Amino acid sequence: MNRMALSNIPTKATVEDAPAISRALARAFCDDPMMRWFFPEEATREDGLGRYFTTLFTRQYGLHGVCERTDAAAAFWVAPEGQEKAVPDAGTVQELADILGDRAGLFREAVESAAAHTPPEPHWYLAVIGADPEARGQGHGSALLRSGLAKADAAGLPVYLESSKPENLPVYEHFGFTTLGEATLPGGGPTLWAMRRAPR
Repeated sequence: MNRMALSNIPTKATVEDAPAISRALARAFCDDPMMRWFFPEEATREDGLGRYFTTLFTRQYGLHGVCERTDAAAAFWVAPEGQEKAVPDAGTVQELADILGDRAGLFREAVESAAAHTPPEPHWYLAVIGADPEARGQGHGSALLRSGLAKADAAGLPVYLESSKPENLPVYEHFGFTTLGEATLPGGGPTLWAMRRAPR
């Protein structure tokens, strides 16, 4: 079946893009171990993830991060100067808790556990990146990754991320990331790998 080619050129994301971004990320993360842990019910997972990413984008990263999208993917980055502001406020925390339901406590513990491993050096943080599975292989994720890495390189700063999907590790390694360590999230959660890329 022939599919229409989707543009994989990164553009700045705006609040009007929220529905398309949330849909693409929800589909991208449906098989992610951490998101399967937060949203264990398969029948409602994609809907829950859509609401989750809408909240993260409109209340957090869209306001204090560097958010870019293509026609089928999105990435949320945080520069050093935005990291204090990008911490979710009480309203965002409550909205996420409402979406996560009885998994909210596990989510809070996971966020705190991951934050404990954040490096003290100034860095760019790749919070979220994902492409709709129907568009995988068309360069959407790679284009977004290169765009953010170029910004970090221009600032002479390293990039930090966490991944809970082991098959993504070689992809990040291809772009120059090395694994700093791994940790199992509290409450019997999945393994999280912390990765860093030196500036080029």
